[in-house]
Amino acid sequence: MIDTAKLDAVMNRCPVMPVLVVNDVAQARPMAEALVAGGLSTLEVTLRTPCALEVIEEMSKVPGALVGAGTVLNPSDMDRAVKAGARFIVSPGLTEALAKASVEHDVPFLPGVANAGDIMRGLDLGLSRFKFFPAVTNGGIPALKSLASVFGSNIRFCPTGGITEESAPDWLALPSVACVGGSWVTAGTFDADKVRQRATAAALFTV
Repeated sequence: MIDTAKLDAVMNRCPVMPVLVVNDVAQARPMAEALVAGGLSTLEVTLRTPCALEVIEEMSKVPGALVGAGTVLNPSDMDRAVKAGARFIVSPGLTEALAKASVEHDVPFLPGVANAGDIMRGLDLGLSRFKFFPAVTNGGIPALKSLASVFGSNIRFCPTGGITEESAPDWLALPSVACVGGSWVTAGTFDADKVRQRATAAALFTV
């Protein structure tokens, strides 16, 4: 059975969930420390680099950090991520196999959806929390408003993909949005001070 409360605890923790693509394990801890110091403690480490699992392990050692895995494409990815210490799972899409695997691992699962059919399939699997992805190219705020109006107030979203520091507040103002995912917080060459400053600004966004 899907435990919505556990996923709500992840989504409601911070207004912005940094989406992290980390190529150097040595940057993992200082990056997580800078994000947590700035007030963003829910961290999605994408499985897009060879060292991603090591990054999850290192970031999980940072006090206050809640580290999850993103770009999880199949149950094997989920198994490896959970073993590395991931405490929640984010996927760009939704499959029955991933939903079942999340129940077996007892790990919060945030699947990606792009349209009404995706959401309906998720509802059939007992899911009601979704990553709207890719948010901007899928029609942006007008599209999400339309989808939310169909499925009611019990559905919550984390829009991700193309969201910027400037546009994030507009997304967070939507009643159906619990948080947003964004890569701008750590964009560019890693600089701990800049990351902390961006995180501090993002943590002040209201939902």
